[in-house]
Amino acid sequence: MSGRIPPRRLPPLNALRAFDAVARCGSILKAADELGVVRGAIRQQLTLLEAHFGVPLFDRENGRLVLTAKGRAFADSVGVAFGILTRASAELSVGQRRSIRLGVPSAFAVWWLMPRLAALQAALQDIDIDIVPMATVEPLAKRADLEAVIMGGEYRPMRDITAIRFMEDEFGPVTTPDIADRLGLASGVSALAGAVGLASRSAPSLWEDWFAESGRAPIPFAVDREFEDLLLAIGAARSGLGVAIAPRTAIGEDIDHGTLVAPFGFIRRPAGYSLSIRSGDVKDPALARLADWLSETGAEPA
Repeated sequence: MSGRIPPRRLPPLNALRAFDAVARCGSILKAADELGVVRGAIRQQLTLLEAHFGVPLFDRENGRLVLTAKGRAFADSVGVAFGILTRASAELSVGQRRSIRLGVPSAFAVWWLMPRLAALQAALQDIDIDIVPMATVEPLAKRADLEAVIMGGEYRPMRDITAIRFMEDEFGPVTTPDIADRLGLASGVSALAGAVGLASRSAPSLWEDWFAESGRAPIPFAVDREFEDLLLAIGAARSGLGVAIAPRTAIGEDIDHGTLVAPFGFIRRPAGYSLSIRSGDVKDPALARLADWLSETGAEPA
């Protein structure tokens, strides 16, 4: 006997597809809808996959499926693998011209990236950038359809994902000059107690982060208003509805033109902005050129 360990047989592709869909969608029902099959078929494939490995990939908690630690690690790897297959298939179908599907927070896309899109396309020449706006930013591990995602303060380190930081940013409360005067915000942060606080589901922790990172005690607002997207929260502040918390990249022109004021200034966001790519794609020439352009452009004066 040579002592060689025979290679382990790979699990069926359908079982992996079902597992990936459940891991991303968070439920069997949503996974079944995505794949166009009945729920029983999804359950059968998950059972088959767990039997193949001989370890549980999900815990059953109150009728819900929750990934185990091993299941989560495997889901990340499966997502990377399907992402590679998806991109390779796309390249075969479109011929020689390369395309990058880039997920971008909606506010960042509108106020920073889109005004520079012509310069980006000119720099990358033969590479098409397909911008996918994201009202709620999802990590790349959950988006097999994307090759890269731009993340702001919401970035958290993840297995098999490499983050290339390309730009610093600041954030702070903003409102119209009239609202700032009426509330007396020049007197201090405590005046926020009389304000309508504007927040967004796409960046839900911005207010909490600002209070913590500025060293100020949280102030409860007179009224809280939450919008689906940061774009809407900023638009509400611009219209005079209340006080929003926003990255400076999103409202720089409003500050310059006096449409909005930042009564307490801005503080630096430690995370800045990063380009998240799969670690296996670090040496991909097209993604490397995109990262270089972002780093060079992000370092330029605003």
